[in-house]
Amino acid sequence: MALLGGVVLTALVVLTCVSVLGRGMNTLGHSDLVSGFAPGVAAALTGFGPVRGDYEIVEAGIAFAIFAFLPICQLLAAHATVDVFTSLLPARANAWLIAFWEVVLAVVVIVIAWRLIDGALTMQSRGQTTFLLQFPVWWAYGLSSVAALVAALVSVYCAVGRVMEPLTGRAWLPGSEGAHH
Repeated sequence: MALLGGVVLTALVVLTCVSVLGRGMNTLGHSDLVSGFAPGVAAALTGFGPVRGDYEIVEAGIAFAIFAFLPICQLLAAHATVDVFTSLLPARANAWLIAFWEVVLAVVVIVIAWRLIDGALTMQSRGQTTFLLQFPVWWAYGLSSVAALVAALVSVYCAVGRVMEPLTGRAWLPGSEGAHH
């Protein structure tokens, strides 16, 4: 999923760069300096413009990429954490605290996946499309739903693993700090 999310994110970066470049060339072609100095160049530059519907594509792609990166981040315990106060707790208490938040995150990701699936079905039944490109909105919801489902499965797996760590006193998942006694 992370590789797929990376491919989508890279494509979105390229799309954004092309769109900004086209918008800039068009603006330059309309400038008084270029149109006065080189009317032929100005005419050629005004033929460029932003990629039509770039915002719609980026919006849909970013939503997918976020959910595509979530499983690997969850599995490797790579989320940002603030442990100013929890670092003072005993290792076992910290392990239980981590397990608690892992379960909470799993529940949140499951709810998000459920709502995305429901949103995809609703958008499909309504036939709602994007403004410029007129592609069905449910496509974006559907792709994000698939990634969110994978994230939900990984979150449940991680929640079980993080609960098992303080119960058994050994590390179960990547990113664990080892046995907690």
